[in-house]
Order: sequence, then structure tokens, then C-alpha cells
Amino acid sequence: MSPLECLAALLILANVVLVAQRSVWNYAFAIAGVALYAWIFYEAKLYSDMLLQGFFLVINLYGWRHWSRSLATAGTVTVSRLGAGDRALWLAGIALATVAWGAAMHRLTDAALPFVDAGIAMASIAAQILLSRQKLENWLLWIAVDLVAIGVYATRDLWPTAALYVLLLGVSIWGLRDWRRAERQA
Repeated sequence: MSPLECLAALLILANVVLVAQRSVWNYAFAIAGVALYAWIFYEAKLYSDMLLQGFFLVINLYGWRHWSRSLATAGTVTVSRLGAGDRALWLAGIALATVAWGAAMHRLTDAALPFVDAGIAMASIAAQILLSRQKLENWLLWIAVDLVAIGVYATRDLWPTAALYVLLLGVSIWGLRDWRRAERQA
């Protein structure tokens, strides 16, 4: 159990709790956490997850800006949903990207679990974009990611991270309920 991994897990847990509460301050914790996780996943040879952290850094900066604008305009971080057609497009995009990225990781690297790791990465990318855009469906994707990631990280002996994803699963369920409530109140 690495102290660095424990710190990264705590930062991400704080981030997700603040996201569930629709607090713009979640982004400060996210940026620090993803920087640490990039190194952790590199050492574990989970290259899709490692590269994902770079994406998370950029999208967290975008999200911080987007949420700050919403807060300034509406006085709160507003919640909305995707239409049925958009949901189908997002799911198809995740599936296609997973197959393509998984094949590349399988062929070009010594990645552990390249297709499962790719699925976690692609669904996480979609979830993070939807979260930055304040779409309720981000929580459904995070719940799916959390369920799969728990097993993957356990098989790679990343126990603090597996434990983090158990907690994130609970927070994601809470976030979904809270954002649904916020959507109804708006």
C-alpha cells in the first residue's frame, strides 16, 4: 500500500463528494488527484488509465470554467439530461472507442487487461465530459465504471484504489439521487 496511492485516493474521494454536492471546488481536488494517479497507473502498467489522467486534467480545467460560469449566471450549478438520441450516440461512441483503444493497447503495449482498461477509460471520458456539461447521465456512467474498476484494481493489487472505487460507487449513487432532486427543483 503506497502512501502516494492513499493520498491520490483521498483527493479523488473529496473531489467526487464535492461534485455530488455540485460544488465548483471539486476541481481543485480533481486536478491534484489525477496528477498523482497518472504516475500510479504508469507504474501498474494500466496505460489507458494513465493517459486518461492527462485527459482528466484538461477536462477538469474546462469543467471548472464551465461550472463557474453556471454559478455566476444561475447562482447554482444547474442539471439537465441528454435526449434519447444523444444517449444512444454517446453509448455507441463509448463502445466503438473501447474496441479501437483496446485493440491498440493489446497490439502496441504490454497492458494488463487492455480491453477492460480501455472500457473504463472510454466510459470515464464520456462521464467526465457529461459531468462538465452538467448532464445527469454522467452518474450512470460513473456507476458502471466504478463497478468494473473495483475488480480491475483488485486484480492489479491496487487495494487503496479498489477501496476508493467502492466508496466512489456509493458517492455516485448519492450524486445521482442528489442531481435528480436538483433537476426536479429547477
